[in-house]
Amino acid sequence: MFLSIRGTTGVEIASGLHWYLKYWCGAHVSWDKTGGIQTTSIPKPGSLPLLKDGGVKIKRPVPWNYYQNVVTSSYSFVWWDWERWEKEVDWMALQGVNLPLAFTGQEAIWQKVFKDFNISSEDLNSFFGGPAFLAWARMGNLHGWGGPLSQNWLDQQLVLQKQIISRMLELGMTPVLPSFSGNVPAALTKIFPSAKITRLGDWNTVDADPRWCCTYLLDPSDPLFVEIGEAFIRKQIKEYGDVTDIYNCDTFNENSPPTSDPAYISTLGAAVYQGISKGDKDAVWLMQGWLFYSDSSFWKPPQMKALLQSVPSGKMIVLDLFADVKPIWKTSFQFYGTPYIWCMLHNFGGNIEMYGVLDAIASGPVDARVSENSTMVGVGMCMEGIEHNPIVYELMSEMAFRDEKVKINEWLKSYSHRRYGKAIHEVDAAWEILYHTIYNSTDGIADHNHDYIVMLPDWDPSAAVKSAGMPQAHLWYPPEDVIKALQLFLAGGKNLKGSLTYRYDLVDLTRQVLSKFANQVYIKAITSFQKKNIDALQLNSHMFLELIKDIDLLLASDDNFLLGTWLQSAKKLAVNPSELKQYEWNARTQVTMWFDTNETTQSKLHDYANKFWSGILENYYLPRASTYFSHLSESLKQNEKFNLTEWRKEWIPMSNKWQEGSELYPVKAKGDALTISQALYKKYFS
Repeated sequence: MFLSIRGTTGVEIASGLHWYLKYWCGAHVSWDKTGGIQTTSIPKPGSLPLLKDGGVKIKRPVPWNYYQNVVTSSYSFVWWDWERWEKEVDWMALQGVNLPLAFTGQEAIWQKVFKDFNISSEDLNSFFGGPAFLAWARMGNLHGWGGPLSQNWLDQQLVLQKQIISRMLELGMTPVLPSFSGNVPAALTKIFPSAKITRLGDWNTVDADPRWCCTYLLDPSDPLFVEIGEAFIRKQIKEYGDVTDIYNCDTFNENSPPTSDPAYISTLGAAVYQGISKGDKDAVWLMQGWLFYSDSSFWKPPQMKALLQSVPSGKMIVLDLFADVKPIWKTSFQFYGTPYIWCMLHNFGGNIEMYGVLDAIASGPVDARVSENSTMVGVGMCMEGIEHNPIVYELMSEMAFRDEKVKINEWLKSYSHRRYGKAIHEVDAAWEILYHTIYNSTDGIADHNHDYIVMLPDWDPSAAVKSAGMPQAHLWYPPEDVIKALQLFLAGGKNLKGSLTYRYDLVDLTRQVLSKFANQVYIKAITSFQKKNIDALQLNSHMFLELIKDIDLLLASDDNFLLGTWLQSAKKLAVNPSELKQYEWNARTQVTMWFDTNETTQSKLHDYANKFWSGILENYYLPRASTYFSHLSESLKQNEKFNLTEWRKEWIPMSNKWQEGSELYPVKAKGDALTISQALYKKYFS
């Protein structure tokens, strides 16, 4: 058999193969936690039909297919070795990605650059963040938290980066490298006392601890900015070769300029670009457009226009980062003539929740491309964390090659067949419901999982007379409809017992249903407390705790939902006991407290990166909820006011102890997912 796929690059060949497998052969290439891609229904060798004529040719309607968010490197990639990275880059090629971020190992480059400016490795110990917090140290949000970085880490990551870039180039991709945004070590203020260096304000610490609070920013108007920027670009070219002309820089992300004067902003933008272009004369500045959404009160039309037009025409590309929910292109005159990429953000903190807006994905990129005076040059996936919601990323990947809108009802049937290897009526019917509920979130709310199990409200419910004062979990669909979808999904299970993709989806859907049900139980418990009904409080709080245990048991039945995998991958990178302890603390802390605490105050970012993983539910979320409800019950028994501070004094040390722990968690699934899901459905919904 001869398979001929036309294409000038590895990406075109790979993506052409992907489409051939999907739409000719009915095969499925899915997002998978443990391997980047999983070909679950690829036909056996020799069984593919012969291609006619000259082969399969897929033409992109736009040139670029972008991939990653600047924080994905911390929320998802941080503990990856080359074996895992190689699979991810191959997955990118199969999806037609040709413009991926390549951010790994940049601290090793910075070490070399700053050495030329007389900054020692010791000076950098308080500058670089720990492995799990590098993204925010790079952006100048924090410094030193979770660090310091060992020389082993720096060297290891630089080698890994060279492997990643080599594979990207081999497959025809254009890597996007980092550039200088102005974030500098404190030591630079002493070496260059006359430089325009500003100490920034606090970013989410509890006490403005100077060990990690308040980073230093070199003003782009200072000549030293261009000097350091050029040195960083040249040092990367020396290490990697001339591999790209596209560089990311987000100087103003969550960091507004000191004045809103358009002339000043234009000068700053020109200086940032000069710092890049002096190192690479053909450089293109790629910038996240998140600031235009998150800080829209500052970035009004005059300021936005001043920044976007501060560089030569065609030398900037903007990522319309949140176009799936809040598209900026519609209100910015197509970014004032600047080329942009229509991006789907979708996920925050690597949270695990079934969520999406399929209709927006199926039509948004097409609407943007065919709009009047369109400057759109690509599509992109910019999630903060990966390994969830396969259907969303399957559809978004296709939009790089679609020149017409997708009819979701028809596409869904094909998707279900490809994903499970066969068509099952009940499962198709379930997906139809999920499309109109879970995957039809049109309320414009950025979906960050606030379900009460994984983000227990840190509040005093006695202070709220009515439930309106209660912190709200996101719910955008009728729960009873999704319970019906789960019933149908279970009914089709007898025909799909051997399917790993079915098992994953079943566990995820059951988790989703139970988690939303737990939200209702939590509200009943709090309402009982407010009515001083201790029996109802104990009944509902017991059920809430029981749900945590049951969901943990469910998640343990699939390899993709295990805390142990995350912790093991962190520890595997350590080469000595000190690194082993540090890396595990980083891994545990990111998914729980995230940032600093004191005796009576939880981290302002606690649970931002919450996870529905077996192990963390029973050993972290369960004791937290248990102690909280115990304090509520005791206050009613004693007829005393609930003391939130006393609960915090008990819980925060428990959290700190868990973060510093080293107990082992399973890395292999146990139990039969279908049997467990059926039992839980019967227990709670029959």
